[in-house]
Amino acid sequence: MGKKRIVKTEGETGTEDVKKTTKVSSKRKVETGILYVRSTFNNTELVLTDKKGNVLASESSGKLGFKGAKKGTPFAAAKVGEALAVKAQTIGIKEVGVVVKGIGSGRESGIRGFISKGVNISYIRDATPVPHNGPKPRKPRRV
Repeated sequence: MGKKRIVKTEGETGTEDVKKTTKVSSKRKVETGILYVRSTFNNTELVLTDKKGNVLASESSGKLGFKGAKKGTPFAAAKVGEALAVKAQTIGIKEVGVVVKGIGSGRESGIRGFISKGVNISYIRDATPVPHNGPKPRKPRRV
């Protein structure tokens, strides 16, 4: 490993200056927003936007450190909801509308985790795409 070097600059004295620490606040203060929940079998993603659709904050279970099959669990989704709610409180969000997309196991628990931090929900809408037969499949290959 070797010896550790201590580098001193010219203006440095023996006493260190005490820096004032201030809480980092968001530039934007938004009261209401839309929470998009995308839940698949492998992951759960939550995106918080304002009413126009501009992204304010986002979280996913992979971003929080869950790996592999654990990303798709309801526990991971609840942790994602809690983490995003903390970000939402710094922005000033008090009320959200929820749009749910996907059929994974984390769709409800992600919303529950978000609610647990004290944010009100005005509506919940399910936007899961439902196929209605779609295009005709290819003909079977003749050998």
